This record gives sequence, C-alpha cells and structure tokens, in this order.
Amino acid sequence: MLNKTLVPQSVAREIQTMIQSGSLKPGEKIPSQRAFSLKFGISRASLREALLTLETLGLLKTEAGRGTFVSDASPAGSSHMAPWRYSDSYSVFDVFQTRILLEGQIASLAAGRLMANQLDQMERATRQMEECWARQDLLANVEADLEFHGIIASACSNAMLRALYQTVREQLTETQRQPIPITDPARMSASIGEHRRIIAALRVNDPALARLEMETHIRNTARCAGLEP
Repeated sequence: MLNKTLVPQSVAREIQTMIQSGSLKPGEKIPSQRAFSLKFGISRASLREALLTLETLGLLKTEAGRGTFVSDASPAGSSHMAPWRYSDSYSVFDVFQTRILLEGQIASLAAGRLMANQLDQMERATRQMEECWARQDLLANVEADLEFHGIIASACSNAMLRALYQTVREQLTETQRQPIPITDPARMSASIGEHRRIIAALRVNDPALARLEMETHIRNTARCAGLEP
C-alpha cells in the first residue's frame, strides 16, 4: 500500500498524464473533489495535496468561486507563480534564506562523506532532471531535484542538521516547485549545470567549495522566483 506521502504524488502523476494526453484539455474545469477522490479511491485530503502540487507546478489554476481549471498556457515559461501555500507561517523569502544557510552548511559537512555510489546517484538524478524537463514531465523533474538534495542531506555529519532538514522538508520542497512555471529553458539548463558543479566539489571533498556552489545554486533559484535573499 502506498504511504501518505506517495498517494498524493501518485495521483498527481495520473492527473498530469491526463493533461498531457488531452483527456483534460487547456481551460477545462476539472471534476469536483468528491468525484475525483472517488475516481482515484483516495481521501479528499490526499487529492487536495495532489491538486496543490499541480497548481504550484503551473498545470492547474484555482479561481475563487469557480473551481479548479487546467492551465491554458504551457506551465514552463509562464508569467506568474501560484500563491505561496505556507504564507500563514513563513514567507517564501524566509524559506529561501533558510535554505541558503541550512543547505550550504549541510553541503559543507557532507563533503568527504558521500560514497561513490551516492555521487553517481546524484549524477543520474541530474540527468533525469534534464530529460524530464525536455519532455515536460514536471513532476519527475522536481522528484529528481528532491532526490539530489536529499542525498546530500543524508550524508551531513551533523545529526541535528539532518533532523532539521527533515523537519522543514515540506517548505523546502515547495521552493523547489514554486519557480517552475516561470523557469525558462536557459534557467533550467543553468540549474542543471549548478548541480554538476556541486557534485564536482563533493567529489574532490572540498567543504568550502561545496558550500559556495550550493549557496550560489539556491540564490539563483531564488532570483528566478524574483527574490534576492
């Protein structure tokens, strides 16, 4: 049985496929949450999580009082991002600023601790990001990005920082999805290059360079989202 994290992701993948295949057409209103939750055999809470993920990626848009619709335009290269879903607790600026501090230190403390197979796995995740972007599989593109960053966090020598990373993972993940609708091919290509520079710094066990490359990568992602943390 799928766990509570994988259920929304699995349903989001099915809905993304429906959009890409034309089963759900641009501008079309999607079925009610009740009808969709029955169709997929999941709770409304899991369905809402799946819909929020697709909205953040720019595949869906919600209009107050009208419902949720398939986006008219191609999500990548759109002119706007979805509303920040954690605004009641933290601004997107706060989360990006925290990412720079937290993941920069984590990368520094992971240098010299990553096994060759983990570095190879990070290379594969980066290739997957590139390939999935080319075919506009946005869910898989972000999943590969999450895997890349998660591997580094798992190798951090500080147990409290590893735990902290997991505690705020949902908010961090949202900053990895949030800029996708306004990310153009040139920015995605640059982001993939930044991943490869992070891997190179970790392969030579250089903590200072690993920190610098990670901080630069996250700052550039924030700039893509219109922020200067």
